[in-house]
Amino acid sequence: MNFHRTSPQKASSGGGMKNLSGIAIVGIGCRFPGGISDTDSYWNFLVQKRCGIKVIPKDRWNPDIFYNPDQDAAASSVSKWAGFMDDIRSFDPNYFGISPREASSMDPQQRLLLQCVQEAMADSGIPEKNFHAKKTGVFVGISQSDYRLIQEMRLTNAEIFAGTGYALCINANRISHRFGLQGPSYAVDTACSSSMVALDQACLNIKSGACEMAVVCGVNVLAHPIPFVAFSRAGMLSNTGVVSTFDSKANGYVRGEGVGVVIIKPLENALADGDEIYAVVEATSVNQDGYTNTLTAPNQVAQMDMLSTLCENGRVSPHKIGYVEAHGTGTPIGDPIEAGAIGEVLGKARNGGPLHVGSVKPNIGHLESAAGIAGLIKAVLAVKNAKIPPNINFHKANPNISMSALNIQVPTTVEDFPATDGHRFAVVNSFGFGGTNASALLSQAPVSEPIRVSVRGHTLATGDHESEGPVLLPLAAANSGALKNLARALIVKLQGESGNGQSLCSL
Repeated sequence: MNFHRTSPQKASSGGGMKNLSGIAIVGIGCRFPGGISDTDSYWNFLVQKRCGIKVIPKDRWNPDIFYNPDQDAAASSVSKWAGFMDDIRSFDPNYFGISPREASSMDPQQRLLLQCVQEAMADSGIPEKNFHAKKTGVFVGISQSDYRLIQEMRLTNAEIFAGTGYALCINANRISHRFGLQGPSYAVDTACSSSMVALDQACLNIKSGACEMAVVCGVNVLAHPIPFVAFSRAGMLSNTGVVSTFDSKANGYVRGEGVGVVIIKPLENALADGDEIYAVVEATSVNQDGYTNTLTAPNQVAQMDMLSTLCENGRVSPHKIGYVEAHGTGTPIGDPIEAGAIGEVLGKARNGGPLHVGSVKPNIGHLESAAGIAGLIKAVLAVKNAKIPPNINFHKANPNISMSALNIQVPTTVEDFPATDGHRFAVVNSFGFGGTNASALLSQAPVSEPIRVSVRGHTLATGDHESEGPVLLPLAAANSGALKNLARALIVKLQGESGNGQSLCSL
């Protein structure tokens, strides 16, 4: 099949010609608790108000051994719940050119990242050769390795791959190595804001010319009980297994695991290349709390400064923001501080009704170093679909949060995404417990004219529902089993979009 573009793609926003200085999100891969394996399952999970938090499965460790409702009890945790992915073990080393012996010595986070990056690249529709033909950077938000903790307890471990198996930097470097990417490649650790700081670094590197595209990731795997004990002793974890963000019943967060990946490139290039664009990163902003009463105490003034700087960087007035995906950990102290910052800078600026503020943590838990990218992907899908998913576990506001005075509102049903001048804007907030704050300003993708293509003499356009005859679609995969799975998934996808499968082949 030969495709030939016959007219350039033009783009404009609802309010006029689009500023092309933004960064386009052109591919997404994600695996989160509750069986989430892609953007479709993630979106359906959210709008259906589902929850992936459950009792710690015994194939990780026996939760009864470490659980104790008494916070002062030694070597125990008040929480035996978390958001867990269905599978962190399955991996095809041959597909990635890795020996089975080395694969068995790799942190599950490395394996999950490779798989999710592959899926994000496929989702982008950009040929893999284009990623290594250009300067593509890799930026991974990651803050810990439970696998390393397990391995270091095995003093007789003589595995030759142990060093690269759990080094945090290798999570980024292995992606660059496997896919032949020669742009900047490094891990970012700012605790719970790691993946959003990774996004900021990626955008800065693209704007400086250090790379032409970037793979931005966040990952977290729960494989050892000791961090549960540490966070429990610090009084951070919920003793009910429920995250109640901004609610009067908020009593701490629930840990979670997952991996998310976004592929980004300059908006102007994405439009010229005819890429499908999920949303546009108009700006990012990162700052630090500085001195506070304790190292982990948040600073509302710093959070307000970050949001103000974000809008200035993106040249977007605060009153245009229609939704904020908050950090929203569900702690009785942190929630009012964040809500206050959002309301003071963004909520009070609105004159078209209260600002919608939500958080994905009640659905999947707090993914820590991957929390930011989980929130980012949720906000991207909200902007793209023009809908705001509901928050679960919200019934009555924390008494220290004056929703009306701050002009903010937590949605409990699916809401239309409010637009200003025909355009939708969202903000994603993320904070690290060491004081590093990060945020991103998103906008909807520009409206574009269809791309005219020539297929064996037939002129078609993206979005056309009919053609003069059947079109051959070549598929490729690593082996026959993977090829059949790909074909089945494509048929299901096309049947869902067309409403029937009458014109589709079957296997």
